[in-house]
Amino acid sequence: MSSIMRAQQDMLERMNQYAELAGGSAIQPAAQLGSGAPVSGIAGSFEQALRSVDAEQHKSSSAMAAVDSGKSDDLVGAMIQSQKASVSFSALLQVRNKLTGAFDEIIRMPL
Repeated sequence: MSSIMRAQQDMLERMNQYAELAGGSAIQPAAQLGSGAPVSGIAGSFEQALRSVDAEQHKSSSAMAAVDSGKSDDLVGAMIQSQKASVSFSALLQVRNKLTGAFDEIIRMPL
């Protein structure tokens, strides 16, 4: 077998491996991996918000991938979905920063 054919065979094997990895369910949104029992209180609310933002990020990624691969021609919809994911992530970061600041203030309070 010539070196060119060997290189082509190696590249074909790698492409098949990547196709198997891309088609598999190794990476899933956090909303699909839940334990089933909802947690109440502030922790449950924050976890629910975190899972919602994660689901938005995955929707955005799949919409952009569909446009990039040519499976969809809805560029405007993909961009809107991307902006929704960006805004929800920014809002989550703001909430996290406010909670962290409040926690720091509580820690510094004199007894």
